[in-house]
Amino acid sequence: MQNAILRLLTTLVTLFGVAVVVFVVIRLAPGDPIAMMLPPGASEDDIARLRANYGLDRSVPAQFGIWLSGVVQGDFGTSISLRQDVGSLVLGRLPATLELAGLALILAILLGTTLAVIGTLRRQRMAESAVDLWNGMMLSIPDFLWGLIFIVLLGVVVPLFPISGRIDPSLNPDYATNFLLLESLVRLDFRVTADLLSHMFLPALALALPLSAVIAQVLKQSLKEVMHLDYVVLARAKGFTEITVLFREALRNAVLPTLTLVGVQFTFLIGGTVIVEKLFSYEGLGNLAIDAVINRDLPLIQGIVLLFAVLFIATNLIVDLTYAALNPRLRHG
Repeated sequence: MQNAILRLLTTLVTLFGVAVVVFVVIRLAPGDPIAMMLPPGASEDDIARLRANYGLDRSVPAQFGIWLSGVVQGDFGTSISLRQDVGSLVLGRLPATLELAGLALILAILLGTTLAVIGTLRRQRMAESAVDLWNGMMLSIPDFLWGLIFIVLLGVVVPLFPISGRIDPSLNPDYATNFLLLESLVRLDFRVTADLLSHMFLPALALALPLSAVIAQVLKQSLKEVMHLDYVVLARAKGFTEITVLFREALRNAVLPTLTLVGVQFTFLIGGTVIVEKLFSYEGLGNLAIDAVINRDLPLIQGIVLLFAVLFIATNLIVDLTYAALNPRLRHG
């Protein structure tokens, strides 16, 4: 109970620190968002009136106090550029980004686990060297560059996948939420599911490739250490094949360090969607974040960054609980 209360207090302090840093830093950036909203011939009275409307005529501490009190009540302010409620905008785009990041994570885990298993079963052979070479190449190319490569190769030269948008506008599914992929699967609407996956595949793969290399390297190293332990040697002595030993005995224990890595990397994966979503014109939170920065939309930037902070903290908490559930020593302790 005390640990839970301490964790909650730490979370609140962290969120408060993130809010303070973001609020101050974005106001130090050059440019006036109010001037960008008005036509060139706007008078000083018009500018002053609009600044007062958004509370930008007050001191920074006063602005922060007003904004923080609104956030506590669930009011994140109004977007300067879009003239809409920030909370509705952010929560409306969040499902698209979560689905894209989730698909990228699944692809990264499948690819990374496959490479780790191949490298372990064929250790000290050419296959392991090929896996290491592949991982090095994946890590040396960032996700946004993979996105550009896929756009050119698989979207223009050989147009196998769509390279813009989230879904074909002609489909326009009438769903209750913006979790289009999840809801299409629940409704068995496979036409919408196929179209969504075709639009998501290239940006998800671009995000997944660097992460898959990290997963492969960490998991392969963990498997190498586990494959020499006593219980694995005993399993071999019982006559089990190497593949059976790996999947039945070794993988279950070697995956624990990788689980922590995947949880931490998932939050960075969501952050990595910012540029990739813009490249593919994907209608997610990352695309909205870039537009907010370009327009210097202060309330919208604050709302997006605060949501990213909440996702980061929540993911770390879930990883800790899952790690404890999978590790009996931590659970019994």
